[in-house]
Amino acid sequence: MKQDSDVIVLGAGIVGVSIALHLQERGRTVLLVDRGEPGGETSHGNAGLIERSSVVPYAFPRDLPTLLAYATNRSIAVRYNPATLLRLLPWLARYWWHSAPERLDEAARAMLPLIELCMSEHARFTGPAGTQNLMRDGGWIELYRSDKGLQDAAKAAEALKAHKLLYDVLDGPTLKRREPSLIGDIAGGVHWRDPMTVSDPGAVTRAYAALFAARGGRIETGDAQTLQQDGGGWHLSSSGAGQRANEVVVALGPWSADLCRRLGYNFPLAYKRGYHMHYEAVDGALPLHPICDAQAGFVLSSMERGIRLTTGIELAERDAPSDPRQLDRAEQVARRLMPLGRRLDAQPWRGARPCLPDMLPVIGKAPRHDGLWFAFGHAHHGFTLGPVTGRLVADLMTGTKSFASAQPYSPARFVSPR
Repeated sequence: MKQDSDVIVLGAGIVGVSIALHLQERGRTVLLVDRGEPGGETSHGNAGLIERSSVVPYAFPRDLPTLLAYATNRSIAVRYNPATLLRLLPWLARYWWHSAPERLDEAARAMLPLIELCMSEHARFTGPAGTQNLMRDGGWIELYRSDKGLQDAAKAAEALKAHKLLYDVLDGPTLKRREPSLIGDIAGGVHWRDPMTVSDPGAVTRAYAALFAARGGRIETGDAQTLQQDGGGWHLSSSGAGQRANEVVVALGPWSADLCRRLGYNFPLAYKRGYHMHYEAVDGALPLHPICDAQAGFVLSSMERGIRLTTGIELAERDAPSDPRQLDRAEQVARRLMPLGRRLDAQPWRGARPCLPDMLPVIGKAPRHDGLWFAFGHAHHGFTLGPVTGRLVADLMTGTKSFASAQPYSPARFVSPR
């Protein structure tokens, strides 16, 4: 066994890569370990939004029509596997409880320091990593097919005026002038202008990882389940050799719970699965901004590979076989909004968003082990919050005064010290 590193970071998605970069900037020697290539899992398949405008977490719906649509499994935005739903009922009950207005406000206040810095922390790496050509200003558009939906969205946007977000409420003709490729009957939309978007989130993550390597960091293939505490440090096997470090960070996204359970931590992690498919453009018809159909829950984005359709939520076991019905139904609606050519992928991509019932990630020191740190559970905003999470973790691990308190994200809210 060799102690080649100060810190081992487990997981080379956007969160793990960002933690490695920030620790490296603080002078720590870091080994980044993943079973595959950086950015190959959840960080690859999202809609490519750096979501500065999402100041309120995605809550459990409380209006009766939406609840009935979800309960009957007729919604495109949210579908579920019945057997999984039964198992998730206790988790969903906690999610519903935390989504009450006063508790949702509390969660929004807790997340705001991370949301406010999400773009500036990405910008810290954009130039050195050479990802400027993949980044786009201009925000994204929430599209509504009914007048009532648009009116409700305008009221919701107005309620966020204290956050000084830039947005435009667009009627149907104005929206079609802003997005000339849209077709069909559309009531209008809300154009959120603060966020940035990217045309290949997986490539951005890989570029950040390449920056870490160019600065002297090591990236190796390994199995996180081989992690063991050894005296005052930690060791695991990677690339066929034993590796040791004083500290380790678990940033395995939806696979974090597997390792945590083995170490004695049972975090209430559930999974909102999602799919994507790329389509050929027809006669140059492309979305100029990512477009979210608010009712059907999918996003259409222009990506390097083609037009990406990213679905909403599927409540199912993380590793259960794919179910094409949600994507197929979303595609039917999307083809009525924009011309889409043939499918470009042999099979739909599928990923799993790791979610906790209080809508906050787990970030901080393990209550029962020295030198063990957690950073996962970012739900819909892993790509958005990866770099700012990296900064917060590095602050905590180096004892630096941070930009915000990490107390709301503490693992201790789920796990008591022995």
